[in-house]
Amino acid sequence: MSKIKKQQNSNVIVDYEQSDDAAVIDIGNDKYLVQTVDFFSPIVDDPFTFGQIAAANSLSDIYAMGAKPLFALNIVGFPNKELSNDILAEILNGGASLANKAGIPIVGGHSVDDSEIKYGLVVTGEVKKNELIKNSNAKDGDLLLLTKPLGTGILYNALKKGLASTDDFYQAIESMVELNKEIGSSLNKFNVHAATDVTGYGLIGHLYEMCKSSNVSAEIETNKVHFFNNVEQFAKKGAVPGGTGRNLEFYSKHIKFADSIKNHQKLMLADAQTSGGLLISLSEKDAHSLSSFYKERSIGSLQIIGKFTSSKNPKITINS
Repeated sequence: MSKIKKQQNSNVIVDYEQSDDAAVIDIGNDKYLVQTVDFFSPIVDDPFTFGQIAAANSLSDIYAMGAKPLFALNIVGFPNKELSNDILAEILNGGASLANKAGIPIVGGHSVDDSEIKYGLVVTGEVKKNELIKNSNAKDGDLLLLTKPLGTGILYNALKKGLASTDDFYQAIESMVELNKEIGSSLNKFNVHAATDVTGYGLIGHLYEMCKSSNVSAEIETNKVHFFNNVEQFAKKGAVPGGTGRNLEFYSKHIKFADSIKNHQKLMLADAQTSGGLLISLSEKDAHSLSSFYKERSIGSLQIIGKFTSSKNPKITINS
């Protein structure tokens, strides 16, 4: 995108230069339009479940910005000559079921004949101007919260390698089909300063983008970060996706790891996620209020995993 000549438009509030979760456009009447697109190849065998995961993943960008989704469009790649259209119908039905949970219609879309299945959504949402949450407003002294366990990439890779069972991966599936709707709708109630969702760049990648955009640094306590069961076991055995390894290689120059942290633990923190949780920055008082709110209602796996500090190099310090 850096090689594309940018067109200036005063109505564009957030675009690709901010490395945020979605584009934001001023449409007047005290509202912003928020739009995102995401799609990928299957990570589960069941087409309906794949559709659910892809839809939840796409919707997550809207929730991370404190916005309300309005409608969605399907985006599909499908090998029409090789596979039955019944499989495609199941994928689309899975996406529709999650859109229904989000309270929005899927009003159309576009498909192409492709050698590999791909599916996702273009999602359009809206937010009041004073309620927009970006990844660029984390503050020195804020606590850092994570709303889902990590390890979807490692678990899927372990399953492909025959190291994990379907039971091992089921916990990740349950998490990936879970919408970030409830936490997204709570962000403004608890004065959240910044948020982003944890997906392909892993925890360390998305945290780095938040630190860079906000001009702060962060300290993480590894023992407070939740992972799915057996993720460490499979990471030790080398069940690590290529994207996870590339994340660690790319972002390591911005991170100071404690000497006691082993390489497989670094890879766990860099694991590329699908339909992950939200990474949230807010004051210590509000962080504890939000945490208590969720524990009282037994919602999700929200954990306080660290804090933001004044800007320094390297940007991220990870303690054991």
